Amino acid sequence: MSDVHEVCGRFHAAIELIGTRWTGAILQALLTGHHRYGEIKAVIPGVSDTMLSARLRTLESEGLVERHVIPTSAVQVQYQLTEKGMDLAPVVAAVVTWAHKWIPVPVQSR
Repeated sequence: MSDVHEVCGRFHAAIELIGTRWTGAILQALLTGHHRYGEIKAVIPGVSDTMLSARLRTLESEGLVERHVIPTSAVQVQYQLTEKGMDLAPVVAAVVTWAHKWIPVPVQSR
């Protein structure tokens, strides 16, 4: 019985982490080569600066993302998935495949 609770607890924690609003989109952006803050923000319509910063901090504290400061004349910050984060690539790909099959394309409001 404790094995079931351990698996359910781990599953719940994982879903809570990657299922938080905007997190999946951030992971997808990082997996598709967008590493600078502005690049990530540009490919995620509707995410605010505050929310993007908060989600990136959470992903960093959970060990999924590393933040690198590049000391140029205009300081640049890049984000990169860690090994732990990269292990989510097949999960994200499976969700993308599922979404293409089952989620209708949102209608753009005019």
